[in-house]
Amino acid sequence: MRATFMYGAGDVRVDEVPDPTIVEPTDAVVRVTLACVCGSDLHPYHSMPASEEGVPMGHEFLGVVEQVGDAVTDLAPGDLVVSPFAFSDNTCPFCREGFHTACRHGGWYGAGGVGGAQAEKIRVPQASGTLVRLPADVDEKLLPSLLTLADVYLTGYHAAFMAKVSPGQTVTVIGDGAVGLSAVLAAQRMGASTIILMGRHQDRTDLGRKWGATDVVAERGEEGIAKVLELTGGEGSHAVLEAVGHMPAYEQAYRIVRPGGVVSRVGVPQYEDAPVGFGSLFGKNATLNGGPAPVRAYLEDAIAQVLAGELDPGAVFDAEVSLDDVAEGYRLMDSRERIKVLVRP
Repeated sequence: MRATFMYGAGDVRVDEVPDPTIVEPTDAVVRVTLACVCGSDLHPYHSMPASEEGVPMGHEFLGVVEQVGDAVTDLAPGDLVVSPFAFSDNTCPFCREGFHTACRHGGWYGAGGVGGAQAEKIRVPQASGTLVRLPADVDEKLLPSLLTLADVYLTGYHAAFMAKVSPGQTVTVIGDGAVGLSAVLAAQRMGASTIILMGRHQDRTDLGRKWGATDVVAERGEEGIAKVLELTGGEGSHAVLEAVGHMPAYEQAYRIVRPGGVVSRVGVPQYEDAPVGFGSLFGKNATLNGGPAPVRAYLEDAIAQVLAGELDPGAVFDAEVSLDDVAEGYRLMDSRERIKVLVRP
């Protein structure tokens, strides 16, 4: 089969590899019908050292079950399924508490001998706890929105959920990528009255306005901080949803959060140390939280909302490529020519 590998910064290739097989009785093999490129895939695209051994890429997919292990009794070949970006057993103490990305028996696609989702097929460990069945007759027009539930929309939702966004609040979202835009949509659905989107790409911020952003701040650094404080009467935001992962974004976040507010991070941090002292969080009695979204905890409710026509986050996909052209999908997102690229094997 064909599968995507990264061999170093900017070096994305599609290779022929053996089809995945059942390794553990809790596994399933899924034929991928839709996948995509994630903003987090761009971090290694910028910085990964060159290697002769490629890293499997992709962690968001819809697909059709082809095989199941002996311990998988609730799925069958032919089932249409969606997968969270991390696999989990859905039964361990951390899963039961809603933090599936910390599952004691879980892990990540593209690591530890598990392939990536930008491929024709994928082996899914802990299949019963991970995969969620979709209706066989689902309208094809809904599939992009359902795919966003594998990661991007529910990561934005997680940022708002962990910030405890509530009606009447002021929320600032840092980052106009697919996750940031999803966070805008989630905050709007939670009732935020003012939603400030910090982004500078008009095609993206236009979608942000459509999804509920009341203001757009294109400035960065000190200018951007000053603009947000001006918009909030000098008080700052009740919740700041940081969807970038770089230190300047974090610094903006703690500068614009109001006393008693929350900074919720879902951008994968590209740094190890973050200020939490008096001048950043302590002096404001501000809360810092967020992390890898436990998508599995939110998945069933979000699927029902998409199927009912209440939620339509699929507009973040503004380009589509075939699997053979996946390197072009990376280029389009890296150059900011497109928000998020759908990959069709």
